[in-house]
Amino acid sequence: MKKRIVILGSGESGTGAARLARFLGFDVFVSDKGPIKEEFKQELDTAGIPWEENQHTLAQILNASEIIKSPGIPEKSDVMKAVREKGINVIGEIEFGYRYAGKCRIVAITGSNGKTTTTELTWHLMHVAGLPVRKGGNVGNSFARMVMDDLVSGNAGRKDRVFVLEVSSFQLDDIQQFRPYISMLLNITPDHLDRYEYKLENYAAAKFRVSMNQRRGDKFIFNGYDPVIRENWKETGAKKVAIRKGFYKNGEIRVGNKRFDMTQSALKGPHNMFNAVCAIRAALLMGADPVKIQQGLNSFETPPHRLEKVAVIKGVTWINDSKATNVDSVFYALQAMDTPTVWIVGGQDKGND
Repeated sequence: MKKRIVILGSGESGTGAARLARFLGFDVFVSDKGPIKEEFKQELDTAGIPWEENQHTLAQILNASEIIKSPGIPEKSDVMKAVREKGINVIGEIEFGYRYAGKCRIVAITGSNGKTTTTELTWHLMHVAGLPVRKGGNVGNSFARMVMDDLVSGNAGRKDRVFVLEVSSFQLDDIQQFRPYISMLLNITPDHLDRYEYKLENYAAAKFRVSMNQRRGDKFIFNGYDPVIRENWKETGAKKVAIRKGFYKNGEIRVGNKRFDMTQSALKGPHNMFNAVCAIRAALLMGADPVKIQQGLNSFETPPHRLEKVAVIKGVTWINDSKATNVDSVFYALQAMDTPTVWIVGGQDKGND
């Protein structure tokens, strides 16, 4: 009898996990409480994967051997209460992808702020350096989708493959054995506290899960001057690489005896210099040539919605920073401004002070 895998949520991560599960020969069912995008419906239909939308039919869910849940589904939801009561093992798409990824090197990046920029930059530096690197996770393609692509193409046996993954606290909540070669913890500031009983220590513990399975030979790059990281420290088997103050001076980032010029970079502000030094550290640890890293720094374009210059109209520069969805990310953005600034803001409360 085939192992039955139920996927809760059919966004990019859920669809990627469903496709991988079906490719591996499992009995797969997808259930989404909301509507499923047409592009994902077409993928599921093409793969012969049954699905439902706008509901969770417990009779179809609670007979699962294992459940892969979307990171957006909270534990307090009715469906998760029923699943937990039934005692079914629950994992996330990142964990599922890791099981079948084979020999490869993973760089996993988390933090309250700067994850996407650092993920994009880390990928870009390694790509310019000629490494066989791909990016995904919480940005771009799901990890499971990339793993399936390798299995289909026959590349799963290549040990030189590198995956740079952005991972959120919600994704880390559902890992079990996931072990990156390099993990990064950029910072911890109050965010998503509504998912963590409004306790910062619970949120911090979720972030530290990025390094919980690392062992000797792995690397843990972290913010050595972040007070919340210090106060909520969790030990890891990885080599600790602390980023201390003083790495940036006179337009240069210093890593050991190496210097990297940031004056030609699109990255602006102290927070982005920190993101850059983390990416540089990771690229160096992966064997990237410092000359290529400098070329990557010069050619990098910042991701959309993150201090993105949209237009200059009558001498006024318009900047889209709509991904600044918590207090600290807004602070860092305003800190990067060097001219008089008008701040236009809106949004909803996520439990921040």
